[in-house]
Amino acid sequence: MSQLRVVFAGTPDFAASSLAAVLESQHQVIAVYTQPDRPAGRGRKLTPSPVKQLALEHGIPVYQPVSLKSTDAQNELAALGADVMVVVAYGLLLPQAVLDTPRLGCINVHASLLPRWRGAAPIQRAIEAGDSASGVTIMQMDAGLDTGAMLYEVRTPITSRTTGGDLHDRLAIQGASALVNVLDELDSGNLSAIPQPEEGVTYAAKLSKAEAELDFYQSAEQLALKIRAFNPWPVAWCTLGNDRLRLLMASVEPGEQPPSLPGTLLEHGDEHLRIACGEQGQEVLCVSRAQLPGGKAMAVRDLLNARQTPLTIGARLGHPAPHQGVNP
Repeated sequence: MSQLRVVFAGTPDFAASSLAAVLESQHQVIAVYTQPDRPAGRGRKLTPSPVKQLALEHGIPVYQPVSLKSTDAQNELAALGADVMVVVAYGLLLPQAVLDTPRLGCINVHASLLPRWRGAAPIQRAIEAGDSASGVTIMQMDAGLDTGAMLYEVRTPITSRTTGGDLHDRLAIQGASALVNVLDELDSGNLSAIPQPEEGVTYAAKLSKAEAELDFYQSAEQLALKIRAFNPWPVAWCTLGNDRLRLLMASVEPGEQPPSLPGTLLEHGDEHLRIACGEQGQEVLCVSRAQLPGGKAMAVRDLLNARQTPLTIGARLGHPAPHQGVNP
């Protein structure tokens, strides 16, 4: 087992988990690449990424180029003499010249079972699509978007209670462990790089705040998946009068009910808000965790007890949509 000289490239919390695992391994992190500091918080103060913060705590040199396309940036990387470059949610494309620089190439930790969910938001898109499993793939990078040959894979189930945050945290841990296993074997010749299948390719588009608004004309199943996938960001929401109600956990009530206007609050009890949905309002979405403006996220029973809310039976949630065919 060789000790490798590693250049690590990553930015968010998910990447910091992998960096922490490499720092605890036998391998040597000789430099870290990460995105430039960004404004954050109410004061919009320039804030270093989680990966940069961890690197500085360990006294590791940090590089923050805005691009890796320039000759100067590529020469700077080459001068480090790395055996391998590890890339985890870095946020910059790597030109071929960079991919060819480390002796053992560049490897990537991707939070999906490739070739499903290539791209920017694989964790949330897997839940939103109703997948029963997700995972992490370690791949040998090439010039395409998450198209490299696969070196290692770990799988994990997605249940009816899994949120985007749950899956993110689980995959961050599993991906970090898998990465160290790959680094331990990378120089031995024991790993086989398997090309990705040509069938089953899907793309995980970047998340946006705009798509987090719920349309109660969609099915209860679609809405429940979206609510769980978008928790904790960008958080699914609907209008409630002039306010926004954020919805954090939901499930589907089996069966059908008499037609209602989609978005109608049918009932609230200790555990759920029951909301009519679907084209004819005959399906029921059961919301168990929500958040009112200025309040904390909490279980529905606590939400109803905490303050006078406009959550009265018969209230209409969401914007009335110009859909046809509703005849309550």
